[in-house]
Amino acid sequence: MSGAWPLGWSIAIFVVAAAATVACGVRLTALGDALADRTGWGEALFGAVFFGLATSLSGIVMTGVSAAAGNAELAYGNAVGGIAVQTLAIVAADAAYRRVNLEHAAASVSNLMFGSLLTVLLSCALLAAFSPDVTVLGIHPASVVMVALYVGGLKLIQDQHTPMWRAVRTRETKQDTPEEHGKLDGRRGASLWAEFALIAAVVVVGGWAVARAAEGIVAATGLSAGLVGALFMGLANALPETVTAVAAVRRGAITLAVAAVIGGNSLDALNLVVGDIAFREGSLFHAATRDELFLTGSALLMTTVLVSGLLVRQRGGWWRLGFDGIILVAVYVTSVLVLAF
Repeated sequence: MSGAWPLGWSIAIFVVAAAATVACGVRLTALGDALADRTGWGEALFGAVFFGLATSLSGIVMTGVSAAAGNAELAYGNAVGGIAVQTLAIVAADAAYRRVNLEHAAASVSNLMFGSLLTVLLSCALLAAFSPDVTVLGIHPASVVMVALYVGGLKLIQDQHTPMWRAVRTRETKQDTPEEHGKLDGRRGASLWAEFALIAAVVVVGGWAVARAAEGIVAATGLSAGLVGALFMGLANALPETVTAVAAVRRGAITLAVAAVIGGNSLDALNLVVGDIAFREGSLFHAATRDELFLTGSALLMTTVLVSGLLVRQRGGWWRLGFDGIILVAVYVTSVLVLAF
C-alpha cells in the first residue's frame, strides 16, 4: 500500500473511485437541497459552503496525499486543474437547463461575491509563486493570508442581508424559495446531516484512492506529474461538482448548482494551503513549474469569464449557451493542448 501501485491496478482503482464520487454526488444534491431549506441558509450560501466542502473533500485529500508524498507538481496541478475543470461544470449544467441561460436564471449577489472571492484567492496564489521563497514552520505566509481572505470573504457574504445591488427579476429568473423534497421532508434534521456526513466520508476515501492511483500512473507511464495532476486528477476532482450541478438543475435547484461549483472552487483554491502544509520540502507555491502556473492563470481567466456571464445575464446564445459558456470551453481546451504539446 505504501509503494507505487501497478499500472493495471492504478487505472482500475482510479475509475472505480471516480465512479463512486459520481454516485455520491447525485445523492448529495437531494440532501443539500433539503438542508438548504431546513437550515434557512438558502441554496447560494449553503451550496457554496457545506455543499462545496462535501464535493471538494476528494480534491483536498488528493492534494494532501500527493504533497505529503513529495509530489508537489501532482498536488498543485490537481488543485488548480480541478478548478479549471469544475468551472466547465457550469457549462454542462447550462446545457441541461433548457429554459434559458443558467447564468441569467441563477444570478445572485452571493454567487457573484463567491466568484470575486475565488479571483482573489487565485491571484494570491500566483503572487505567492513569484514572491520570495520563505517559509515559517515550513509554511509559506501566503497560505495564512489565503485562509484569512477566505474566512473574511465568507463573513462579508453572509452579512449581505440588504445588499446595495440586486439582480433584476425577469420571467426566467428562478427564485430561491423553499420547496417540497418528498421523503426527505419526513426525516429529522439529524438524520439528514448524518447521511450527508457519511457520503462525504466516502468521497474522502475516493479522493485518497485517486491520488494513490495517479502516483502509480505517473510512475508506470513516465507522464508529466503536472499533466496527470491537472488533467486526470483534475477531471476526477471535478466529477462531484459536475454531477451535482447537473443533478441540481434537473431538480430545479439552479442557484444551488452554480453556488456548489463556485463555492467548491473557492475551497479548492485552499487545497493549495493544504498542500503547502503537507509538503515538507519547502513552499508548494515555489515548487510549481511553469505548467502549473500557466494552469493557474487559465483558471483565473475562466473565473473572470464566469463572473462576467453572471453580470451580463445573457438569455441565450449558440447551442443554448451564453457567450461565457463558449469562451470557457475554448479557454480550457486551449490550455490542455498547450500543456500536452
